[in-house]
Amino acid sequence: MPLFRVTVKTAKNSNGIRIEKGMSVEVVTPSTSSNPLTTNGGQAVTDAFMRIYGIDAKKAGILSTVYLDVQRIG
Repeated sequence: MPLFRVTVKTAKNSNGIRIEKGMSVEVVTPSTSSNPLTTNGGQAVTDAFMRIYGIDAKKAGILSTVYLDVQRIG
């Protein structure tokens, strides 16, 4: 189960949610080739942002490589 670090590339203010550049979360995916943004609709990333920052990444509209950088770290 690989570990990914997902980091915000650019600041964004959307739907009353402020996202700052540099915010990051770590998520685990079930298979080695899975991108956490595309696996299960990005639910693991959404859950991690909610758990760590208390924000809804899906509502903010940032579940895309335009806003997020995904790096495999483990």
